[in-house]
Amino acid sequence: MELVKFFKDLFPKKEIKPKRLWHISDTHSYHRLLTIPENIDIVIHSGDESNSKDQYKNEPEFRDFILWFANLKIKHKIFVAGNHSSFVFHNKKEVNKICKYYNIIYLENDWILVDGISIWGSPVTPNFGNWWFMKDRSKMDKLYSSIPEWIDIVVSHGPPKKILDLSYDRNNNLESCGCRSLRNHILNRVKPKYCLFGHIHNTEDIINAGTVKLSNYETIFSNGSVVTDGKFGKLSSNGNILEI
Repeated sequence: MELVKFFKDLFPKKEIKPKRLWHISDTHSYHRLLTIPENIDIVIHSGDESNSKDQYKNEPEFRDFILWFANLKIKHKIFVAGNHSSFVFHNKKEVNKICKYYNIIYLENDWILVDGISIWGSPVTPNFGNWWFMKDRSKMDKLYSSIPEWIDIVVSHGPPKKILDLSYDRNNNLESCGCRSLRNHILNRVKPKYCLFGHIHNTEDIINAGTVKLSNYETIFSNGSVVTDGKFGKLSSNGNILEI
């Protein structure tokens, strides 16, 4: 607890100067269709920059995204992978090298301080199908227990339970796909200014992309996914612009 108090005193939230943040997610190799907003200080991509499951087909998608991301006229660029990021999953050392070369911050279950703003990021989501960066739901609590309490922005690829996370299961029944452990840590322990995620896209009749704030809680939740299931190739969102 003394260590927690030390970091809270070191990074007091009230001293953070306002910054404009662009949150995007689940571009699935269609990043070049996005409209780049002006006067942005930080851009955060919360996973699924690419699409192919095979890591060899995934690699050129990843590299094309990184070149696009690196050339954005935005000072700070933060990238978190997702369950479609097979090249990242198999080549962490290479990905770290590439991101460092292009001045991109890659976060994998770790945190960084950017202009006085503390940001923690993870690509891990609960198991669903045979994809990458996934764990059994029973193991998620241990992961989220590692989020420091002084963090201002939590970036996870997947959403918290019952927050912008509605989709259809294999039997075509509506389901809240988010992680209960993430929700508990965000609402009851960490209480960050923002919780950013994607993973659960819009469907034809469900809107998940956007922001929401729950009654009696200060955290703002942002689903930055930009595609609609079954309609990849035409964006349904341009991400979310936030201020911190």
